[in-house]
Amino acid sequence: MICSERSAVYTGTMTAELGHFATLLAFFVAILQAVVPMVGATRNQASWMAVGVPMAIAQFLLVGFAFAMLTIAFVTSDFSVRLVAANSHSLKPMLYKVSGVWGNHEGSMLLWIFILTTYGALVAWFGQNLPDRLKARVLSVQAMIAVAFLAFMIFTSNPFERLEFPPIDGNDLNPLLQDPGLAFHPPFLYMGYVGLSMSFSFAIAALIEGRVDAAWARWVRPWTLLAWVNLTIGIALGSWWAYYELGWGGWWFWDPVENASFMPWLIAGALLHSSIVVEKRDTLKSWTILLAILAFSFSLIGTFIVRSGVITSVHAFANDPERGVFILIILSVAIGGALTLYALRARELRTTSAFSVISRESGLVLNNLLLVVAAAVVFSGTIWPLVAEITTGRKLSIGAPFFELAFTPFMVAIAMALPIGAILPWKRADLSRSMQPLWGVLALSIALGALVWTMQTGGRMLAPIGITLAAWLVLGAMVELGTRAKLGKASLSETLRRLRNLPRSDWGKSVAHAGFGLTIFGIASITAWEVEDIRVAHVGDRFTVGAYEFQFNGVTQANGKNYTTDIGNFTAFKDGVLVAELRPEKRFYPVQGMPTTEAAIDQSLTRDLYLALGDEQNGGWAVRTYIKPFANWLWIGALVMALGGVLSLTDRRYRVAATARKTPDAVPAE
Repeated sequence: MICSERSAVYTGTMTAELGHFATLLAFFVAILQAVVPMVGATRNQASWMAVGVPMAIAQFLLVGFAFAMLTIAFVTSDFSVRLVAANSHSLKPMLYKVSGVWGNHEGSMLLWIFILTTYGALVAWFGQNLPDRLKARVLSVQAMIAVAFLAFMIFTSNPFERLEFPPIDGNDLNPLLQDPGLAFHPPFLYMGYVGLSMSFSFAIAALIEGRVDAAWARWVRPWTLLAWVNLTIGIALGSWWAYYELGWGGWWFWDPVENASFMPWLIAGALLHSSIVVEKRDTLKSWTILLAILAFSFSLIGTFIVRSGVITSVHAFANDPERGVFILIILSVAIGGALTLYALRARELRTTSAFSVISRESGLVLNNLLLVVAAAVVFSGTIWPLVAEITTGRKLSIGAPFFELAFTPFMVAIAMALPIGAILPWKRADLSRSMQPLWGVLALSIALGALVWTMQTGGRMLAPIGITLAAWLVLGAMVELGTRAKLGKASLSETLRRLRNLPRSDWGKSVAHAGFGLTIFGIASITAWEVEDIRVAHVGDRFTVGAYEFQFNGVTQANGKNYTTDIGNFTAFKDGVLVAELRPEKRFYPVQGMPTTEAAIDQSLTRDLYLALGDEQNGGWAVRTYIKPFANWLWIGALVMALGGVLSLTDRRYRVAATARKTPDAVPAE
C-alpha cells in the first residue's frame, strides 16, 4: 500500500515535469519553424523550406503530449499541481475533471496553443499540393504565433507549476462551469478563434509573396469555413448554456466576452463571401486579405478581453494586469505588423476584372460592408466603457438596448439582401429579370408577416418583421436551388439529376442562408411573444402564466456528488390537462461556497415552459416562470448554419490542395 501511494505521487510529479519539458521543447521547435522555412522561401532553398513540415508535426506532438499530461493530472486529482488544486476536487464528476483542464486561464491557454499547432500540422499533412514557398511561409507565420503564445504561457501562465505542500483536496471548479454545455463550449470556440490564424497566415504569406489569385482563395477558404463552423457551434453552445444554466431566462446578454466571440464570427462571414469573389472573378483581392487580417485580429482582441482582467464577466478569466500587458504586446505586434505589411503591399494586388453595380459581386460587397460595420458597432459598444474609464475616470455601462438598436438594422439589411445577391449572375445583371423567381417568394413572405400582424393582439412589430425576413431567407434559399435545377423548366428526373449534381458548396450556401432565417425566426418569436412571471409561491399555490397553469407541489432536498440541492416540484396544465412536470433546482457547492440555479425546461418545437427556483422567502419560494414561443428554433437555426458550412467543406474544390474534379453531368458552380 505504501509503495502504491509513493508510485502515485511519483507519477503525478513526473507528469507535470514531462508536460513542462514538452512545452519548452515545443517553444524551441516553434522558434526554428518560424525562422528556417521563411529564410528558405526567401532564398529559394528547397531543403530549408521542407523543414517546416516535420517541425510543424513535432510541435503538434509536443504540445499534444503536454496537454495529455495536464489532463492526466486532473483526472488523477494530482493536487501537487497548483492548477489542479485550484480548479478540481476529488468528488467532482469525471466529465468536469476533464473539462477542468480548460476551465481556467492556464489550461485554456494550453488548449489554445494545442489547437494552433493542430492547424499547423494539418497544413503539413494535407497541403502537399500547395506551392513550396507559400506553404513554407504559411507554416512559418503560424509558428510565429505559436512562439508568442508559448512564451506567454511559459513565462506568465505555467500550467505545470507545483505546490511545495499539496492540499488534501482541491478547491473545485467554478460551479457555473460544471455543466455539459460549458464542457464543450470552449473547445469549439477555440477551434474557431484559432482556426482564423490559418486565414491570417495565408494572408501574410500572400502579402510577402505579392500574389493572390483564385488558387489562393481555394486554399484559404476551407480554413475560414472550418473556423466559422466551429465558432457558430461554440457561440450556439454558449447561448444555450446561458439560457438554461444561469436561470435568468435569457440567451444573449451582449456581455463583452460574448461579443468577443461574435465579432470574429461576423468578420469571418464577410471573409467567406469575399473569398468567393476572388476565386470566381479575380477581384476584391486586397479587401479579402484585409478581412483575413481583421478576422484573426478580432480573435486576438477577444483573447485580450478575456484574459487581461480589464473587464468582469462570468465568462472571463480574472487575471493580473501584467498578463494583460503581455497579451497587449502580442496583439500590437501581430496586428500592427500585419497592417503595416498590408499597407506596403496592398497596391500590388491589382484586380483584373470589373463588374457593374447590379451583379453578384456588388451583392457580395454589400454583404461584406454590412457585416464589417455590424462588427464595428459591436466593437464600439464593447470597448467604449473601457476607453471612457481610462480617459475620463467615469464608469459607463452599455447594455442590450444600445446593441439591439444599433446592431439590428444591419442584420435586417443583410437578411433582405441575401436571397437577391445569391441569385444575381456574375459581372452584370438585369435586376428585374433576376428577381422574377423571387417575386412570388417576396409576396408570400410579406403575406405571412401580415397574417402574424393581424393575428397578434397588441404584440410588437418585431414578430411580423422577423417572420417576414425568416420566410424570405428560407424560401429564397429553396428558390435558388430550384432555379439552378431548372425546376418547372425541365422534367422532374432532370431536375432531380441537376439537384443531385449541384456542387456541395452551393448546397451549403443555401442551407446556411436558410439556417440564418430560422435563427431570425427564433429570435423574433422569443423577443416579441415571451411571457414572464416573477412571484413568491407557497406550497399548494396554483398560478396562471399565459395560457398555462402551474401548481407548486413542494420542495425536497437531495445530495449530488459534490453539491446539495433544493428541488422544486411543479406541474403545468393547459386547459385543465397535465402537460409537464418541472423540477427546477437551487444547488449549493460547499467547497466553493457558491449557489447555482438549474432551470427546468419543458421543450417543444412550438414553445418552452421555463421555470427557475430562487431563494426561500417568508415561507415561500421565489419563482421565475417564462413561456418562450419557438425558442428552440434559435439553436436549430445555428446548427443548420453550421451544417451548411460542413456541406461546403465536403466540396472537393474547397479541400486544401484539391482541385475540381469535373464530371460530364456536373452542374457548374455559380
